[in-house]
Amino acid sequence: MVRTPLTPEERERGERLGRLLREARGDRSMAEVAAGAGISAETLRKIETGRAPTPAFFTVAALAVELGLSMDELAVHCVRSAPLAA
Repeated sequence: MVRTPLTPEERERGERLGRLLREARGDRSMAEVAAGAGISAETLRKIETGRAPTPAFFTVAALAVELGLSMDELAVHCVRSAPLAA
């Protein structure tokens, strides 16, 4: 199966997610946060650096819980606002 290339907007959204997670992690180590979320430190590193711009929903949810973020906060900071259809 060939994966469709990401759009610039998808890459930008992944970078915003990574920045938000890095900021929320603060002084905690990457290994500590990753272990608490049940993922590898390498997976967290890829998400934080934008190399994994479209992580799985449950990975993001586990990180949000570990970092004390709500999914609403993640959406507000990471999803570009689109006009609502009339």
